[in-house]
Amino acid sequence: MGRSLHILGICGTFMAGLAVLARELGYRVTGQDANIYPPMSTQLQQAGIELIEGYRGADIPTDSELVLIGNALSRGNSAVEWVLNRRLPYRSGPEWLQQQLLGERWVVALSGTHGKTSTTAMVTTMLQQCGFEPGFLIGGVAPGLGLSARLGRPPYFVIEADEYDSAFFDKRSKFLHYRPQTLVVNNLEFDHGDIFADLTAIETQFHHLLRTVPGRGKIIYPAGVAAIERVLQRGCWSDTERLHHPDGWQVERQETPAGQQLQFWWQGERQGELLWSQAGAHSAANALAALAAVRHAGIPPPEAIAALSHYQGVKRRLETIWQRHGIVIYDDFAHHPTAIATTLAGVRQRYPKQRLIAVVEPRSNTMRLGGHRDSLPQALAVADVAFIYSGQLAWQLAAGESIAVNELSELVEQVADAAVAGGHIVVMSNGSFDGFHQRLITALEQRLG
Repeated sequence: MGRSLHILGICGTFMAGLAVLARELGYRVTGQDANIYPPMSTQLQQAGIELIEGYRGADIPTDSELVLIGNALSRGNSAVEWVLNRRLPYRSGPEWLQQQLLGERWVVALSGTHGKTSTTAMVTTMLQQCGFEPGFLIGGVAPGLGLSARLGRPPYFVIEADEYDSAFFDKRSKFLHYRPQTLVVNNLEFDHGDIFADLTAIETQFHHLLRTVPGRGKIIYPAGVAAIERVLQRGCWSDTERLHHPDGWQVERQETPAGQQLQFWWQGERQGELLWSQAGAHSAANALAALAAVRHAGIPPPEAIAALSHYQGVKRRLETIWQRHGIVIYDDFAHHPTAIATTLAGVRQRYPKQRLIAVVEPRSNTMRLGGHRDSLPQALAVADVAFIYSGQLAWQLAAGESIAVNELSELVEQVADAAVAGGHIVVMSNGSFDGFHQRLITALEQRLG
């Protein structure tokens, strides 16, 4: 294979990470996307990667030896049709990654419906702080790591293991290409309603994932999750460790204004404690899973816990983006009712007497199509006021405590009016939210001076 690579869908978090890795491996990399947008476009341009906006097939460089096609592209896309009609060599991103890199590494894979990005960043941080130079690929940017991907040095490669499909020509979950030695299954719920018919279909993909873990590998999972138990019952050939179980790993959590205090236990023996700035039960659960993963990779728990104190979070995971006049605005990626509920609960527990305002853009395909219509109201119940941007929904919101707003400008005005009295505003979307965050900040600054 030559050393020239072209990537379709290059600004997606996964494909952008591949582009960075390819550059480190010595490839000349170019890429196309429908929209060239930060933060990934910034990361790519800094790596010396040429970006082309739009999907004109004629824009694919004629000297490209291989085309990687992202899973956001389908038949009918002009660039895809160009590749197929001219019989250009092509691969999915996950397949290329396995062939070029993962086959030579100890792969630590972090999977599950929620918490993958944060837990992947935690494991990477812990290994780095303990003297290793792990490679990694994360579906986001962690301030403490600088980039979303890095080649690193053997033996370790840490990867966010996504169950979404690999490409239009390979409908298997991406994680089936990774072949991990250490696998965390953090949780398992229905999501991605655009490609999975039901939870059973997702469980089948996780069953196939378990089949790829060697007998000497390790599978780490939370006790008492029915969907994960069903997956294990279908076949497990590797050692396992349970989270939140007296015979395995446990964590005790206390929320304080100074931060979250955690104590960790392994088989009834205390391993250490941590005070950090993260909030919520989900953060504690992610930390516990990360601790178990790095222990399997050879890091003693006391050292790993000390290393975790250097974790700086991940952008868009309860990230404080503005704070003035007693008002704090957070940006969060939560787009599933469980993640929404745990994110809001974490803020509520840390600031029990302060006002909590939730703003949700139901942007994911599952949410837009009504897959979570029954559970969304309960997820927002902990907030004093909840706003839902309903402009793109294919279903009708039920009457309740949430305020549904169809127009973005109206949403900005209503949230700003509600926020003037002070409190914590958690804005949740897995997209750009059409610039809502900055528009809200501008509106508040105009009101408050």
